Amino acid sequence: GIAPAAPCPALQLDWNQTWYTDNPSFTQCFQNTVIAWIPCAYLWICFPFYYLFLEHHSRGYIRMSHLFKTKMVLGFILILLCFSNLFYALWEINQGTLPAPVFFISPAVLGITMVIPFFFFKHKFQFNYYRAKLVLALFPLTICGLGSLAISTYETCLFFLSQNPCPELGASFVSKITFWWFSGLVWKGYQQPLQADDLWSLMKENSSEEIVSQFEREWKKYCNRAKQNTESIKYKMDQQSGAGLVETEETQVLLQPEQRQSQPLLKAFWNMFGTYFLLGTLSLVICDVFLFSIPKILSLFLEFITDREAPNWKGYFYATLLFILACLQTLFEQRYMYVCLVLGMRLKTAVTGLVYRKVSQGATVGEIVNLVCVDVQRLMDLIIYFNGTWLAPIRIIICFVFLWQLLGPSALTAIGVFLILLPLNFVITKKRSHFQEEQMNHKDNRARLTNAILSDIKVIKLYGWEKAFMEKVLGIRKQELQALKSSQILFSLSLSSFHSSTFLIAFAMFAVYTLVDEQHILDAQKAFVSLTLINILNTAHSFLPYSINAAIQAKVSLSRLAAFLSLEELDPNNMSTVTSDHCKHCPRVIALNAGLSFCRINLTVPQGCLLVVIGQVGVGKSSLLSALLGELQKLDGYAGTVAYVPQQDWIQNASVEENIIFGDQMDESWYNRVIDACALQPDLESFPAGSKSEIGEKGINISGGQKQRVSLARAVYKKAAVYLLDDPLSAVDAQVGQHIFEHVIGPNGLLKDRTRVLVTHAINILPQVDNIVLMVDGEISETGSYQELLQRNGAFADFLHSYNNPEEKEGCDLQEANGRSKSQRGLVKAVNISIYLDYLRTTGPLICLYIVLLFACQQAASFCRGYWLSMWADDPVNNRTQQHTELRVGVFGVLGVLQAIGKFGSTAAVLLGGVIASHKLFQQLLENVARSPMLFFEQTPIGNLLNRFSKETDAIDSIIPDKLKSLLGFLFSLLEIYIVVIVATPIAAVAILPLTVLYAVFQNFYIATSCQLRRLEAASRSPIYSHISETFQGSSVIRAYKEQPRFILQNDSRVDENQRTCFPGVVADRWLATNLEFLGNGIVLFAALFAVLSKTHLSPGIVGFSISCALQITGILNWMVRSWTEIENNIVSVERVREYSKTPKEAPWTLGSNSASQAWPTEGAIEFRNYGVQYRPNLEFALKNINIKINGQEKIGIAGRTGAGKSTLAMGLLRLMEAAEGEILIDGVNIAQRGLQDLRAKITIIPQDPVLFAASLRMNLDPLNQYSDEAIWTVLELIQLKNFVLDLPDQLNHECSERGENLSVGQKQLVCLARALLRKAQILVLDEATAAVDLETDLQIQSTIRTQFKEWTVLTIAHRINTILDYDRILVLENGQVAEFDSPEKLIAQKGLFYRLVEESGCI
Repeated sequence: GIAPAAPCPALQLDWNQTWYTDNPSFTQCFQNTVIAWIPCAYLWICFPFYYLFLEHHSRGYIRMSHLFKTKMVLGFILILLCFSNLFYALWEINQGTLPAPVFFISPAVLGITMVIPFFFFKHKFQFNYYRAKLVLALFPLTICGLGSLAISTYETCLFFLSQNPCPELGASFVSKITFWWFSGLVWKGYQQPLQADDLWSLMKENSSEEIVSQFEREWKKYCNRAKQNTESIKYKMDQQSGAGLVETEETQVLLQPEQRQSQPLLKAFWNMFGTYFLLGTLSLVICDVFLFSIPKILSLFLEFITDREAPNWKGYFYATLLFILACLQTLFEQRYMYVCLVLGMRLKTAVTGLVYRKVSQGATVGEIVNLVCVDVQRLMDLIIYFNGTWLAPIRIIICFVFLWQLLGPSALTAIGVFLILLPLNFVITKKRSHFQEEQMNHKDNRARLTNAILSDIKVIKLYGWEKAFMEKVLGIRKQELQALKSSQILFSLSLSSFHSSTFLIAFAMFAVYTLVDEQHILDAQKAFVSLTLINILNTAHSFLPYSINAAIQAKVSLSRLAAFLSLEELDPNNMSTVTSDHCKHCPRVIALNAGLSFCRINLTVPQGCLLVVIGQVGVGKSSLLSALLGELQKLDGYAGTVAYVPQQDWIQNASVEENIIFGDQMDESWYNRVIDACALQPDLESFPAGSKSEIGEKGINISGGQKQRVSLARAVYKKAAVYLLDDPLSAVDAQVGQHIFEHVIGPNGLLKDRTRVLVTHAINILPQVDNIVLMVDGEISETGSYQELLQRNGAFADFLHSYNNPEEKEGCDLQEANGRSKSQRGLVKAVNISIYLDYLRTTGPLICLYIVLLFACQQAASFCRGYWLSMWADDPVNNRTQQHTELRVGVFGVLGVLQAIGKFGSTAAVLLGGVIASHKLFQQLLENVARSPMLFFEQTPIGNLLNRFSKETDAIDSIIPDKLKSLLGFLFSLLEIYIVVIVATPIAAVAILPLTVLYAVFQNFYIATSCQLRRLEAASRSPIYSHISETFQGSSVIRAYKEQPRFILQNDSRVDENQRTCFPGVVADRWLATNLEFLGNGIVLFAALFAVLSKTHLSPGIVGFSISCALQITGILNWMVRSWTEIENNIVSVERVREYSKTPKEAPWTLGSNSASQAWPTEGAIEFRNYGVQYRPNLEFALKNINIKINGQEKIGIAGRTGAGKSTLAMGLLRLMEAAEGEILIDGVNIAQRGLQDLRAKITIIPQDPVLFAASLRMNLDPLNQYSDEAIWTVLELIQLKNFVLDLPDQLNHECSERGENLSVGQKQLVCLARALLRKAQILVLDEATAAVDLETDLQIQSTIRTQFKEWTVLTIAHRINTILDYDRILVLENGQVAEFDSPEKLIAQKGLFYRLVEESGCI
C-alpha cells in the first residue's frame, strides 16, 4: 500500500530553526504554503477590480518589444515550473509515495493563477485597446517563483496620440515610484542645451482648460452661498436689534469682512484639490510609520552589539532591515513631495487664470503682479508645509512615548522643557508675522511705484526726475528691508530656540534619569536610541516653524487674493448686444437712457447716423462713450456689436497685422481697403517687414499718429454695427485727417452705413455730420444738425469763432527693434562661478569669514557633545552605578549651550548678510535701469523688468540667504558625520568615498538639467506678466470688442507653456532626492555591516555614536544637495539682476565742475551746428545737416508733415537721442559737455502724452516738493484749473488713480502745463501739448504761453497751424532736413511748404 504522508502544519514556525540558531531557515511546509499563497491571494483579490478598471479606461495598445517578449517568455517558464512540480507530485503518488496535500495543491494554485494573466492578455490583445499592467499579477509571483530575480518589472509600452507625451504615462510601477522615467531628460540636458521643444506636452489634468473653468465654478458657487448666508445673518441681526436683543458672538464673527471674503476661496480650493491633497497626506503618514520603526531596529542592533555571544547573521539582518525601512521611507516621502508640488502647479494655474479673468473684466488694482507672483507662491508653500502644523506635534508626542519606554518617568522632564519653550516660539512667530505683513505692504507700494516709473520712463527722463524717483523707491525699499531684517533676526532666534530645545530635552532627560537614582545606568542603547529619537524630534521642530510661518504668510496672501477676487465687476448687461448679421433686422433707433455720476443723459441715435459730441475739457464727452460701452453704470439702453477707438490709443505688443485683425479671420481684400482708408499704406511700405513688422509694448517704437491710425483700422476691420470714436483725429495732421474723414468716418467712407458716435474738437467737419451734441458741465446743452444749431445762435455758435484742424504727432518710425525679445540667451549647463563670487563680494569678505568661523565653532561644539555622550555611555558600571555622573552632565550641558549660541549667531549672520547683499544688488539694478537710454526700454519688454524687480528680487531677499544658511549647516554636519563614521570604523571609508563620488555624479547630471529648466521656466514666465500688464492697459478696448474670451485663451496658453517648463523641474527635484537618499541609505547599510565585522574590538558607545550619525547622513546629504541646487537655481536671479550692468548707459547725469550753474542759461539762445541724429547706429539719419540759430526769448514754431523729424528735434535737444554728428549749443555751451540732468533741469518740455502717477495731485504737480502751495495755486489759476481743484474733496491732496484715469485727457494735459509753469526754466518745448483739448481751452493755453513765457525761449511743435502764426519764426522740416526757416509772413509770401500747410488747415 501507499505510505501515508507526514502532516504539514503550514502556519506553524519552528523558532529554534528560524531564529534561535546560527543557520536560520524556514520550514519546507511554510515555504510551500504561506510564502506561495500570499501572492496568489493578492492577485485574486485585485484581479476583479483591475479588470473593471481596464474595461472602462482604454489607454492605448501594447507594443511587442523585445523587453515585453522576454517577460512573456519568463512568465511562460514560470508556468511550466509550477505544473512540472504538480506533475512530479502526481508521479510520486503513482510510485506509491503519498506526499502531503500541500505538495500538489500549491503548484496547482500557482499554475492556475499564472495562466489567468496570459488568457487575459490574449483576450485584450485581440481587441487592441487597453493598457494591461501585467505587473499587477506577475510581479509578486515572479518574486516567489524566481528567488534569484528579486525584482522584476513587468510593464507595457504605449503609443500615445499626443505630441511628445510625458513618459510617466507609460512608465512601469518601479520606474514611477523611483522617478527613473525622468532619466532620459536628465541625460539629454547633460549632453546638450535643452530647448522648449525637448519638454513634454502638458497633461490634460494639469491644463488651464481643465482647472480654471472648474475653479471658477467653485469660486462663484461658494461666493453666492456666502452672500446668501451674510444676508440671512444681517436680517436676523436687524430682527434682534429691533427686539432689543444683543448680537451673539457667533453672528459678529460671521460678519467679519476678511473672513467672509477668504472662506469661499478656501472652500473652493478644498473642493477642487482636497482629495488629491489627502492622498499625499496618506503617503506622509505611512512615511512616518517607517520613520519610527528605525529607532526600534537600532535598539535591537545595539543590543546585538552588546551581546558578544549573538550570531553575526542577526547583525546583518538588522543592518539590512534598517536599509529596507529607510528606502521605504524615502519612497513614500518623495511621493508626498511630488503630489504637493503637482498640486501647487494646479493651484497656480487656477489662481492665475481667475486673477486674469478679473483683470480682463476691468478691475483696477496695482498689486496684480504680486498676486500672481508672490502671493501664489505663498499658497504653494502652504501645500507642502501645512501637514507639518499637525503632524509635527504628533511626531513629538510619539517621540516622548518612546522615550518614556526607554527612560521611564524621566521623560516627563523633557515634556516640561518642551512645554515651557513652545509658547516662546509662538510669541516669536506671531511677532515675525507682523513684520512680514509690514514687509508685504512696502513691497506692494514699491511694486506700484516701480511699475509707474517703468511705464512712464520717457517722461521721467525728459524732466530729469530719475534721481528723485529713485530716492522714493529706495526710501520704500529701506523700510521693506528694515522689516525683513527684523523678521530674519526673529527667524534666527526661532530656529536657534527649536534646536536648543532639542538639546535641553536631552540634557534634562539624561540629567534627571542619572542623578535621581544612582542605579540608573545610561548605556549605549538608552543614550543613542534616545539621541535618534531626539533627531526625529529635531526634524519635527525644524518643520514646525516653517509650517507655522507658511500658514501665516498664506493667510495674509489668501486674504489679499480673496479681497481682489471679491472686487465689484462691471455689469456685462449694462449694454445689450447682438451680432452684426442680426443688425439688419434691428430697430433703426439706438437709444441711451443712462444715469452718469454727474447727471442723467437721454440720447437717441438713429441707426446709420454720424453723431458728433463736442464740448470743453472735462464736460463728460469720454464718459458718455464709457456709458455706451458699459464702462459706467447705465440704467438701460440698446446697441448692436460695438467697435471702440479710445482717446489714448492702445496697441498690443504684436505685429501690425495682428493689431488690426484683432483675432478675426483674415479677409485680404477688406484688410487692404481698411489699410488704404486709414492712410496706413505709406507707413507699411516704410516698415522693415510691412504688416508683419512687430510693434513694441504700448506702441513705443511707432509715432503717435501711426498708433492712432492702427487703433482706428482695428475698429474699421471689425465691421461692427456701432462705432464709438473718442477723438481719433487729434493725433493726425490736416491732410491725413481729411483723408480719414472722407474715406472712413464721413458720409462716403467705409462706415457710411454704420452708426457712428464721434467725439472731436475738429470743428471743420461739423457741416458734414448728421447730428451734433454739445455737452456743458456733464449735460447735453444742445442737440441738432449743424444748420439747426447755427440758427439757434446759442452755446454752439460760440465754438465757431475760428477754424482749426489738427496736425499729426511726430515720433520715430517703426524700426527693426522688436518690442518683445525674440532671441533667448544661450542656455549654459551650469551657473558660472563668478556669479557666486559676485554675490559673496557684495555681501562682504569679512562677513563671509565671520559666518564660516561661527559655523565651524557651532559644529565643533556639536561633535564634542556627541563624543562626550559616547564616553559617558561607555563608563564602566561598578556596583550597578557609574562614576563621575555629575561631571558628565555638567560638561554635556555646557557644550549644548555653546552650540545653541553658535547656531543663533551663524544663522543670523547668514540672513543679515543676505539683507546687505540684497540691498546693494537692488540699488545697482535700479541705478542700471534708470541710467539706461530710451533705446533700452524700447527693446526690453516691461514684463522682463517687472520680473527683475519682483520675482528675482524676492529670491535674493529671502530664498538665497535661507538656502545658503541651510547649505552651510548641512555641509558642516556632513563633515562631522564623516569624521565620526570613519574614526569608528575606518574600513567604512571603502564604501563612503565611492558613494560620495556617486553623489557628485548625480548632482552634476541634475544641475546641468535643472539650471536649463530654470531658465526655460523664467523665459516662459515673463510673457505672462507682460500679457497681464498689456490687458490691464487695454481692458476697455478688449471689452468693447467683446474679445475677453480670446485674451483669456491667450493667457491660458501662456500659463500652460509656463507649467510645461515647471513640471520637469518638479520631477527633477524628486529624481535627485530619491537617488540621493538611496545612496545615503547605502552608507547606513555599510556603516552597520562594518560595525558587525568589527564587533569584537568596538565599544557599544562608539558603535551607537557611529550608527546614529550614519542614520542622519541620509537626510543631511539629501538636504545639502537640495540646498545647493536651490542656490544654483536661484543664484540665476543674481545673474539676471546684474546683467543690466553690462548694457549701454546714458551719459553721466552730472559732470562735477562742469555742472550747470544756476545762472546757465541766461538768454536761452540755441544753435544747431551741422546736427544729425540716428535712431540706431546702422540706420539712416532721422535728422541731418541741421544748421539753425535761435535767439534768446524767441518763439519758434516747428511744422512739417508726418515723419519730418519734429519730435526727434526736441528729443535731440534734451539728449534722449545723442548726436551722431554735429553739436547743439545753448548760450554758446555745447550741451554734450553738460550732465544730462543738469541739462534737462534747464529745459522744460510738455510731451505729447500727458502722464500722471498714482499719487496726490500735488505730487504730480511738484514731484520734487520744491514749491509752496501758494505757487501751485497761482499756476492752477493761470491755466484755468483752480476752480476744478477747489471743487475736489481733498483739493491738492486729491488722489489720482493709476495713469490719472480719473481725470480727462485734457485735464491731464493742463496739469502737465502747470508743471512747466512751476519749473520756470529758460527754454520751453511744447510737443503738441494741446492736441487733446478743445479750441477754447487751447486758446487759453496759448494765451498763457504768450504771457507767462514771454521771457523764455519757446519751441512749439505745431498741432494747429493757427496757434503758431504769430510766432517770431517758423522752422519747417521735411525728410529730416530744414526746408524753411523764417518769419510766418515771409514763409507765406514764399508760397512754399509752410504755405501749403497753412492752406490745408484753412487759415488762408
